[in-house]
Amino acid sequence: MITCQCNIITEAEIEETIVSMLDEDRWQLIVPAKVYHALEKRGKCCRCFPNVVDIIIRTTDAYHARFDTPDADMISYRAKLIELRNQYAGGLHEGQRKGNRAA
Repeated sequence: MITCQCNIITEAEIEETIVSMLDEDRWQLIVPAKVYHALEKRGKCCRCFPNVVDIIIRTTDAYHARFDTPDADMISYRAKLIELRNQYAGGLHEGQRKGNRAA
């Protein structure tokens, strides 16, 4: 499934990149910008970033589940990722300012 239409990046490519980053450091905080940098791409419209954060959360949870990481360690890590998702999902909608209306 294509996640980023601007760069034609698939969900599988993002998942592979996340796993390779986690193999380097299991506890690094992965954000969409790091994923795009690793893929040698850049966010253009950035509307896919909330979906990328969801993929990061899901892939990271699955990665740590394979290594039987204690739930106590995962709670704080998951909270940081959810905070990041809320940051990208809130605010502007399709580049429009709040209160902007069509003519």
